[in-house]
Amino acid sequence: MAVSVSWIGAFLGLALAIGLILKKLNPVYALLLGTIVGALIGGANLTQTVNIVVAGSQSVMGTVIRVLAAGVFAGVMMESGAANAIARGIVDRFGESLAILSLALATMIITAVGVFIPVAVLIVAPIALEVGSRMRISKLALLVALSGGGKAGNIISPNPNTIAAAHGFNIELSQLMVADFVPAVFGLIASVLLATLLRHHGAIATMADVTANQKQQAASDVSVLPSLKAAIVAPVLAIVLLLLNPIGHILHITLLEKFEVDAMYILPLAGLVGMLAMHQGKQVLAYTKAGMARMTDVVLILIGAGAIGGLITTSTLPSVIVHLIKISGISGTFLAPIAGILMAAATASTSTGVILATGSFGKAILAFGTAPLAAAVMVHTGATVIDHLPQGNYFHVTANAMNMTLKERMQSVPYETMVGLTMTVVGVLMYAVL
Repeated sequence: MAVSVSWIGAFLGLALAIGLILKKLNPVYALLLGTIVGALIGGANLTQTVNIVVAGSQSVMGTVIRVLAAGVFAGVMMESGAANAIARGIVDRFGESLAILSLALATMIITAVGVFIPVAVLIVAPIALEVGSRMRISKLALLVALSGGGKAGNIISPNPNTIAAAHGFNIELSQLMVADFVPAVFGLIASVLLATLLRHHGAIATMADVTANQKQQAASDVSVLPSLKAAIVAPVLAIVLLLLNPIGHILHITLLEKFEVDAMYILPLAGLVGMLAMHQGKQVLAYTKAGMARMTDVVLILIGAGAIGGLITTSTLPSVIVHLIKISGISGTFLAPIAGILMAAATASTSTGVILATGSFGKAILAFGTAPLAAAVMVHTGATVIDHLPQGNYFHVTANAMNMTLKERMQSVPYETMVGLTMTVVGVLMYAVL
C-alpha cells in the first residue's frame, strides 16, 4: 500500500539532515537520520519508513554503477601521473606571459577529463606557486584561477556530479556535457578576468609557499611522469566515444546515431587503453583499487541522498513547492538553479548538492514544464555557485594546497561565487530564457 508523508515531515527531515551535515556529522548518517526522522514525523510507521529508505536508495543504483565504473578512469588518470603530465604540458606550452590563462585552463582540462576538482587543484597548485613566485602574482589570484577553472571543467566532466545530474533527469551523460560547454567557457573567461584583476591583491606567492606545498605533496608525487602524448590517450578516447552519439544526431549520421554506448562501458575502457598507452598494464590492480577507494565516499553519499530523495518524492512537499511558486508569480523555471545553489551551499559539495537537488526537487522542477536537459544544466551549474564554503572539504584542501591561512582563503570565496554565478546565468539564459 502506497504511503504519503506530510510535507512538514519531509521538510523537517531535510532540514535536520542539512543541519547535521553543517555540524560535521558524516553526511551519509546525516541523510539517513534525516530520512528516518522526517518519515516518522510525516506520518509513516516503522515498516513504511524502512520501505521509503530502501526504495529511495534503490532509485540511485543506476548512478552508483556509473560512478563506480568511472572510478577505473579516475584511478588511471590520478595514480599514473597522467593528470600531472597534462597540466605541466599546458602551462609549458602557453608560457609565463599567459600564466593565469594557462593555469585556469590546465585546471579546467584536468577536471574535465574526470579528475575530482580538489585533486585537480592539488595537481596544478605547485605549478601555480612556482609561476606566481617568478611573476609576482598573488596567491588569491592564483587560487581564483585554479578554482574557477576547476569549476568550469567540473560541469563538462564525467565526474560523479555530472553523472548524477544526467541520471537524475534521465538524459545521456554526453548530452549534459555538451550542453554545459558554453557555460563552462564563460566560467573560464570569468576566472581569468577576475584572477587578472586580483594578481596584485593579497600576499604574493613566494618560494616559501612552493617549499611548503612540496612538503605536503611529496608523499603522493609520481616519480616519473608519462609523456604528454601517452597521458592524453585515455581522456581523448573517452571524450571521442562519449560524443559520437550527440555528433551523430547533430549531423544526422545514422551509424553514429545508433552508437548508444553508456558511460559505464566507455570510461573503464578508456582508462584501460590509456593505461596500456602509458605502459602501465601491470598496475591495473593498483590503479583500479585506488579509483574504487576514491569513489567510495561518493557512492555512500549517493545512497544517503537517494534515501532522503525518496522521502521527499513520497511526501506532499513537491506539490506544496509547486503551488507556492505558482502563487508567488515567480517563474517555476528558476526552481532548478535555486535548488542546485541551496543544496550545494548547505553541503559545501557540488556532487552532494546535485544529488540532493535532483532527488528531492527533480519532479517538482519538471512539473513546471522545464525540459529535462534544461533542468539538468540549471541544477548542475547552480551547484557550482556556493559549493566552496568552509564546512566542506574543498575549502580546506585548497587552502593547504596554496599555503593560505583561513582568513586568506575566505577572501577567495566571493570571486569563486562570481564564477559559478556566471555559469548559472549563462545556463539559465540559454536553456530557460532564450
